[in-house]
Amino acid sequence: MRCQQLSTPRRRHHRKMPPSTQVDALSTPTRAPDGSETAANAAEGAPARRQPPPESNESMWTRRAVIFSFWAVVVFLGLPVWWKTTAIYRADLPLQAMTDWADGKICKPVFPLRIAVEASALQSPDAQHLIRTTQHALDDLNEFSAHHLRLMLADSPWTANLSQQVVSDGLRISGKDEDIALTIRLVPVETGTTPRSHLQQYAPTLDVYYAANQIPPASSTSSPLATFIAHELHKMFAEEQAQLAYLLSTTSSAHSAKIKSLSPETAAELERQSTRALKYAPTYHLTFSLFSPTFVPSAWEIESALQQYLAPLLESFSSISNFTVDSQVQLYAGFSPSIRQPEYDETLNAWTLRKEDLSGFINAAEWPLSPSIGIGPTVNFVLYVPDQSQSPLLVKENGGNSWLIPQWGGVLILNPAQAANTANTPTTLTREALAPAMHTFANQLLSLLGLPQTPNSLPLRLSTLKRVRAASLLFSASSTLGALARLTRALPSIPIPDKVAISVDFTTDHLQQACNNLREGRFQGALEHARIAEAEAEKAFFERSMVGQVYFPDEHKAAVYLPLMGPVAVPLLMAALKEFKGLSARRRG
Repeated sequence: MRCQQLSTPRRRHHRKMPPSTQVDALSTPTRAPDGSETAANAAEGAPARRQPPPESNESMWTRRAVIFSFWAVVVFLGLPVWWKTTAIYRADLPLQAMTDWADGKICKPVFPLRIAVEASALQSPDAQHLIRTTQHALDDLNEFSAHHLRLMLADSPWTANLSQQVVSDGLRISGKDEDIALTIRLVPVETGTTPRSHLQQYAPTLDVYYAANQIPPASSTSSPLATFIAHELHKMFAEEQAQLAYLLSTTSSAHSAKIKSLSPETAAELERQSTRALKYAPTYHLTFSLFSPTFVPSAWEIESALQQYLAPLLESFSSISNFTVDSQVQLYAGFSPSIRQPEYDETLNAWTLRKEDLSGFINAAEWPLSPSIGIGPTVNFVLYVPDQSQSPLLVKENGGNSWLIPQWGGVLILNPAQAANTANTPTTLTREALAPAMHTFANQLLSLLGLPQTPNSLPLRLSTLKRVRAASLLFSASSTLGALARLTRALPSIPIPDKVAISVDFTTDHLQQACNNLREGRFQGALEHARIAEAEAEKAFFERSMVGQVYFPDEHKAAVYLPLMGPVAVPLLMAALKEFKGLSARRRG
């Protein structure tokens, strides 16, 4: 019999754990086989995180109102005040009209010269036919259309204020003395060579002598007398035409081809004259200085010499420019150290200076020849009396004793033998002893003022200078207007005050009047208006308030404003950006 063995069950013994150990065991979360905590253990073991309470609509709108108020103050108050206080005022300028003046599109100056013909010995039909024939011959000789001569028949040979008859178009106009450039007097003669002419030196009058048989009949279209008068007039105004053609070609692009009609020699001579002459001014200041290396001469009769020899010449220029005069004397005035000492020339039997030393003859360091404070540029005339031991003193190359310094003045060496018929240097230079120096200074002044060399009549040369000056001032003012227009367009940061606009308006008005007077042959009025226009244009261009702003470019403004606006702009921009992000998030939610 099989014995069945009964197994006795074993009693399990449970060990009690301390209370602290039990709590720790309970608090330890169990992990899943993959090592992660179960959701129940995590929810049971981790405390809940407190969220901020939801923002109420009232606080949200309050925050938005604060941000909007800051932006409103910046946009509607700060920016307008900043713009108003920092804006650059620029008055309106007629820029296109200014450019047109500079390009010669508005005014093309012409110079019609009125020439009155007095023919008291001829019947009116014969005189008119002669003038008409002469006018045709003049037109054939003229190659410069901007400058033309218009012959007129004078009603009376004795009165210049009576009406004149224009033969070319048959109109009847009133003429004045200043409007008549030249008067031709037809004088019949029975002996001598005819036709012949004589130009008066101190009057704008040309006397033409002719024989009775030289008057052209009514059926002829030309005559020797008409051809002779036409050639005389063309030769008389040839230099004026050359000067005006040269001026137009160098200042106006519309007449750039006119210089081609001038010969190279004529063009070079005109350029030399223009570089030698002073710039036009309404007033010039003349300074006459006496320098001596010793103590004699210590005085000179300069006032009486100027009154006798120079005052009439200055008076004749009164319609073009005015002059102020002063004088000075300096003793013990030595040569400039930059030049070599005079050398004795046995051929000339005189002490000589080399031509290359003449430019440094003026001792600018010791001689008081600084420009005066008066109105207008200063023209210096230096009279140097050398020591008796170095007399006579001449220029080695040409044996002369005077020379011209372009755009500055003139110098004359008055040797003691020329000053007085004595062996020693006189202590006082008398008026008679100063006569050669005054004549030389007068010629030098004419060259410095740009007076033409022909014809041999001072009034005609002065009238030529008047027309040339009027044209040059008109071109100068027009060029200044063009430069101001280009400056205004190129630099938008500079201010344009109202007085600049007023000066520009004055300039254009006077330029138009000057141009109209030139076309009508009223050259004195043209000169006056052109003078005012040039002064107003220079005043507008060199306005002080415009120049200072040129030195503050936009980079300088950015460097000033960024450190001030950066700390204010960053918080406002960040707050606005954050608010827009929150608004877009709520819309998506």
